[in-house]
Amino acid sequence: MDFYLTALLQGLCFSGIALGIYISMKIFNIPDITTDGSYTLGGGFTGILLLHNQPTYIILPAVILAGAIAGALTGIIHTKLKINALLSGILVMYALYSVNLKIMGRSNLPLNGIPSLFSLINFITNPNQNTLLILLTFVVIITLIIGYLLKTDFGIAMRATGNSETMIRALGVNTDRMKITGLAIANALTAVSGYLITQYQGYADISMGIGIVIYGLGSVIIAEAFINWFKVTSVWISLLLVISGAIIFQFVLALTLSVGIDPIFLKLVTAAFVLLIVGLPRLSFNRSA
Repeated sequence: MDFYLTALLQGLCFSGIALGIYISMKIFNIPDITTDGSYTLGGGFTGILLLHNQPTYIILPAVILAGAIAGALTGIIHTKLKINALLSGILVMYALYSVNLKIMGRSNLPLNGIPSLFSLINFITNPNQNTLLILLTFVVIITLIIGYLLKTDFGIAMRATGNSETMIRALGVNTDRMKITGLAIANALTAVSGYLITQYQGYADISMGIGIVIYGLGSVIIAEAFINWFKVTSVWISLLLVISGAIIFQFVLALTLSVGIDPIFLKLVTAAFVLLIVGLPRLSFNRSA
């Protein structure tokens, strides 16, 4: 049972990554690999600031700003230097490895005995239930902010940039600025996931972001399957399904461990699961054709 509680809590921690990938991949059609670096950036910033006894109201804005700068840098390289979006993300992610190592000072930052968000705020006495309540509050706030943003004129322009860049540019919208802003928001959300998971796990590690993009991608693909199945058009429901996808993805991994599969093969199982959920609908379509 502990596996599934941990899966739920980690799924909520990874909601920021899922929403970030949703913005970059589904709204802008940009495969943003910066995620691997900005996730570690958020975790590293959180760890080093906690070790320096900085309060949460300082740490969270710093993490959001750091992630936004990383995403904006990818956007600038892509739009201003006209470099392929995938390569732009890889370059920034590669550079962030050195930046993150410099920020952290060493490869691993244990936070044993350091007060965290989950120990400073106590809604209820049970620690697991308290953590769950804090994470739910975080996810609700983030979802409301992103949902509201996507419903504004600015958000509609962002969505239109991904759907038809030529048309929206003809209407006088600066699409380069939209992409830069969108990638900044996406990576700020990813950094928030690093902020949450570092405090939940009690450490930050330089390798914590390696392959993390697959978690966000898997979550979005699961959500997309439900969106297509139920023909969802509401932005709010789409965001909720993306968050649900992050939780479902973690439950699948928890189930994998609970049935006795060697943890060494966890990434192999993860890759196979993502391949399965991507490939099955395409196979079904081909057969019907």
